[in-house]
Amino acid sequence: MPVGLIEIRRPTSAEEDDALIAAVHESLVAAFAIPRGDRHHRLVTHDPSRMVRGTGDQVADNYTRITIDCFVGRSINAKRTLYREIITRLATLGIDPLDVSVLLRESPLENWGIRGGQAASDVDLGFTVTI
Repeated sequence: MPVGLIEIRRPTSAEEDDALIAAVHESLVAAFAIPRGDRHHRLVTHDPSRMVRGTGDQVADNYTRITIDCFVGRSINAKRTLYREIITRLATLGIDPLDVSVLLRESPLENWGIRGGQAASDVDLGFTVTI
C-alpha cells in the first residue's frame, strides 16, 4: 500500500495529471509487485515561486519530485528497479531524468493504521512486502 506524492512546478491538463499518476503507480506495480488496484497517490502543482529548485528561479519547468511512503521490507534491488521504472515512464511523458528526484520513506507495518483502524501488521495485505 505505497502512497505516492508527486509534486511539480508547472500547470498540467487533466490528461497529463492522469499520466503522471499512472506512471508512478505502474512503476510501483512493476517494482514492488503491489496489486494494480492498490492506488493511493496525490499530485500537487506548485507555483514555481513556491517550490525552489536549484538556484530558485521562478520559471515553470519539468522538475518533478516524487515521495513514496511505504512499508519496510523491499530489497535494494527492488528499490533500484522502482527508481529506473519511474525515470523510464516519466521520460515517455517528456520529463528529463535529470529533472526527477525520488524520495522513498519506509515505516514498519505497525506504524500504519488501515482498514478500519487496524495495524497493517495485523492485516492480510494481499501482497508480499519482502521482495
